[in-house]
Amino acid sequence: MNEHRGTDWLALASRSPRRVQLLREHGFEPTIIELDVDDSDIHVRDSKPEQTAMALAYFKAAAGAAHSIGSQRLILAADTFVVKDGAIIGKPRDASHADAMVQSLSGGAHSVITGVALIDLRSSSESAERWLFADVANVVVGDIPDASREAYIASGDWRGKAGAYNLDERLRAGWPITFTGDPGAIMGLPMRRLSPMLHQLAAHSTSGITAR
Repeated sequence: MNEHRGTDWLALASRSPRRVQLLREHGFEPTIIELDVDDSDIHVRDSKPEQTAMALAYFKAAAGAAHSIGSQRLILAADTFVVKDGAIIGKPRDASHADAMVQSLSGGAHSVITGVALIDLRSSSESAERWLFADVANVVVGDIPDASREAYIASGDWRGKAGAYNLDERLRAGWPITFTGDPGAIMGLPMRRLSPMLHQLAAHSTSGITAR
């Protein structure tokens, strides 16, 4: 695992630059823990997509907490994926896979689910406090012209992105996308719900925090 220093009390167990950006836009400067773990082969059986997202987020947060033993930190992790026609869509393996994903999303609706896990290593109790929740946003994508899709795939900007796209980037590129819900959930962190929790936890107070 690699670590990049930021605020002492908050650590983000993620390599995602989009999650770092979302946190910074809301006034948080996390220490970054780059996990050397691969969750692509993990399968959570007999669970709903929201439960799967929370389980994978907790897997990452627990790995970050193990790296931070003895520290006084709040560990944050998340996992985001797309659900289309009941099937979970993660990150593309290669350009061909990304192209297939974009084509499958074009001209239809899908959901984006982000699971969030927080582990508070600052707790004075014997076991660390933890919170889990999932946030769901609904997205409708219009017909994407072939030329636009092909140029996007050739750019490589789809790499590392659930469903092979980033909402903010594709809106700025003029893709026909509408959505309901928290745009942060689509981009990797549901800040409408997460930001108030982090502000409250920043004061080293865990009282009254719930995730339902």
